[in-house]
Amino acid sequence: MQIRDKIIESTQEIFSTMVMMDVTASEELPENKSIHCESITGLIGLAGTYKGVLAIHMPNAVALAVTGSFLGMDVEEINADVEDAIGELANMLGGNIKTILSENGKDINLSLPSTISGKEYNFQLASDAAERTVIGFDAESGRFHVELQLEK
Repeated sequence: MQIRDKIIESTQEIFSTMVMMDVTASEELPENKSIHCESITGLIGLAGTYKGVLAIHMPNAVALAVTGSFLGMDVEEINADVEDAIGELANMLGGNIKTILSENGKDINLSLPSTISGKEYNFQLASDAAERTVIGFDAESGRFHVELQLEK
């Protein structure tokens, strides 16, 4: 099974069990963009046998709906609850990716989750030598992307 299929499977599992939302992987290839507008990105760094970053990019409206469903409460603005929820989703997905990339998970370490949000920001790794997998997902509230960049 390819890493793309594993990311899709893991994302769908996390969203259906933890967020109580069904998401479907989009057949459409996402635009190759690093500029995000009115969005939030949850990040997890990977170090060890594999080095790179896993990111979940969500437009604010999607992030509010996801956070509301995840926490079981109404969320009306991007705040610490949203940052924590999106960071935790990145953390759970990072844990699954760690297990996928290494048989026993012991040769890869994960960073603490972090988030970036704002009206407009640029997201790219310093290295052009990264293998990049970007998958779009459709939820009832809109589309978001999961991105995995690994150093070659």
